[in-house]
Amino acid sequence: MTSLVTDVGVVFSRELRPVVRDPFSVIFSMIQPLFFLGLFAPLLPDDSSLQWFVPGVIVMSCLFGSSMTGSNLLFEMQTGSHERMLVTPLRRPALLIGRALKEIVPMLLQAVLIVAVCIPFGFELHLAGALLGLLILAAFCVGLGALSYTLALLSKNRDWLFWTVQQTLLFPLLLLAGVLLPIENGPGWLQALSRANPMTYVVNAERALFDGDVLARTTLWGLIAAAFVGAAGLITGVRTMQRSE
Repeated sequence: MTSLVTDVGVVFSRELRPVVRDPFSVIFSMIQPLFFLGLFAPLLPDDSSLQWFVPGVIVMSCLFGSSMTGSNLLFEMQTGSHERMLVTPLRRPALLIGRALKEIVPMLLQAVLIVAVCIPFGFELHLAGALLGLLILAAFCVGLGALSYTLALLSKNRDWLFWTVQQTLLFPLLLLAGVLLPIENGPGWLQALSRANPMTYVVNAERALFDGDVLARTTLWGLIAAAFVGAAGLITGVRTMQRSE
């Protein structure tokens, strides 16, 4: 176990190094969420609607960033870097876990920047709820990152497969979670699909927590959904990495 933790730390620092050297990559990945804020926020009925909209945008930023990280692994497989990593003494589970844990750092930076941008426009920050919300979101983005790396491993020599699946799932997950529009007034079939989407519970939990309602029932459901996605992503990713050639 000690060796695995050490190996995870080695992979984590290796993956984090490019982010530290080029922090602009984190800012660049925020362009799309900031566009949504800039174009949708003026359409909100009142200033208090930012409390509803901003947490959803933070989850959106996590979804966009984490779901695309598999492209880095695709590039490493094309250049032969991934194959060289496989023959090192590093444990194979660490190759996946370390990569997935790295996703927490860009998520935290993006969340802080989004909140900082929105506070001057009337967004109220409840620190205790926000910290718990970021903890839940950390588990969620680790699972998403692990699933993205899994998809990259399965798409070896077929880059089109990674981008087709990623782009096909991205916006249905986003819209069914009610990030941009509430689902409550939608037809029954749409609400059923929304309830089957784990991201829905994460978004609802973030909205309650960023609004300061730490003891809301939605917080528990969001924690369960994030833990489920995190565990499922890591288990699937580790198994796929162990079979990687």
